[in-house]
Amino acid sequence: MTGTTAAHTGPTKADGLPLWPAPFARGPVDATVTVPGSKSLTNRFLVLAALADGPSRLRAPLHSRDSALMIQALRQLGATVTEVSGDGHYGPDLEITPMQPAAVKAGSAGTAIDCGLAGTVMRFVPPLAALRAGATVFDGDPHARNRPMGTIIEALIALGVPVAAEGGRTPSALPFTVEGTGEVRGGHLVIDASASSQFVSALLLVGARFTEGLHLEHVGKPVPSLDHITMTVEVLRSVGVSVDDSVPNHWRVSPGPIRAFDQRIEQDLSNAGPFLAAALATQGTVRIPNWPAGTTQVGDMWRSILAAMGATVTLENGTLTVTGGPVVKGSEFDETSELAPTVAALCALADGPSRLTGIAHLRGHETDRLAALVNEINALGGDAEETVDGLIIRPATLHAGVVHSYADHRMATAGAILGLAVEGVQVEDIATTSKTMPEFPEMWARMVGTISGTTVENN
Repeated sequence: MTGTTAAHTGPTKADGLPLWPAPFARGPVDATVTVPGSKSLTNRFLVLAALADGPSRLRAPLHSRDSALMIQALRQLGATVTEVSGDGHYGPDLEITPMQPAAVKAGSAGTAIDCGLAGTVMRFVPPLAALRAGATVFDGDPHARNRPMGTIIEALIALGVPVAAEGGRTPSALPFTVEGTGEVRGGHLVIDASASSQFVSALLLVGARFTEGLHLEHVGKPVPSLDHITMTVEVLRSVGVSVDDSVPNHWRVSPGPIRAFDQRIEQDLSNAGPFLAAALATQGTVRIPNWPAGTTQVGDMWRSILAAMGATVTLENGTLTVTGGPVVKGSEFDETSELAPTVAALCALADGPSRLTGIAHLRGHETDRLAALVNEINALGGDAEETVDGLIIRPATLHAGVVHSYADHRMATAGAILGLAVEGVQVEDIATTSKTMPEFPEMWARMVGTISGTTVENN
């Protein structure tokens, strides 16, 4: 087992970041919650719209920092993205006119892309820039320079696309420059995507526009978060791209057009997780309407995860209803992926021990999430321990204190969950939730103050 000390202990109040008093639930919550659109689906469809054979429309897309960074990146590469009136609760629809790579001449002034801390931008956009003639410089937030990027850089170089850092050296992380020529030959490409499934998705999304298509092969430890690759494959097929994933660790994308589309974005089921967790933390009830009957989102796992932790979970007439039991039950979970911080927060409130496995890759997310969760749970009096590939969390009496966010939206929402059951919890920099859900603080406060029948959504 590894130690429980994080590589960094996170910002403190002395850093000047504001502290948010997490609302304490003095009774069971009872709320109906509608959350914004899926970040994963929004950004995948945005990339495809930039490569499509005509204008496309996204209905009820996510409007957040991550999606704004993607939109700005696509505009920098020559796509047109326009906001138009729609029926979504969280902002306008988007109309996208695809980029025209041949319209940009080689040797023209370089383009700068701000990736922020968005994994989908820093990994999905460089292969897209390879299809544009000219230099594209990628950089992001300070934390972004610590995120794994070597695989996508090595893949582009293997495809014949020059990628370099300052001084001409071959980079392994941000910042770097992609020197696109306007086309990529493609063909057979071998990568190690064991650090992130996004490396696979990034290449699959553009593979149809490679001259010879793409035969992508993964070698190495298992790819984490395979559900996200399944999402990418299904999204590609929905716009007419032929993808053969019948052989494990091999994906074959046939060359051809990407069909323009009119797509409604599902709400973000991962971001629904903290609200559903509130039902368990307060022994209350939370309903999420318009829950998809079939979906590729990893957040659909909430139905089984929360049931294992003692909740009553039903999906009827498109509404998912979760009612907390008398206690939160400890359990064992494998490969909870991006859901892990919310699961860990509930485990810290459980009446028995819990073990989370198959999530070693979370060390390379917005922060080292495993170390951060151990630090913050233990700082409140909890008993959490890092393992080689996950966490062990044992029952303990928690007390008031500060939960640091590490500029990580899911750490911030995990702190909010703990604050429901532990009076006096403060979350540092709750505004970091704007990465995928800018409305979170207001929605959370309304939910905690709910009475039976209250609807929590953007007004």
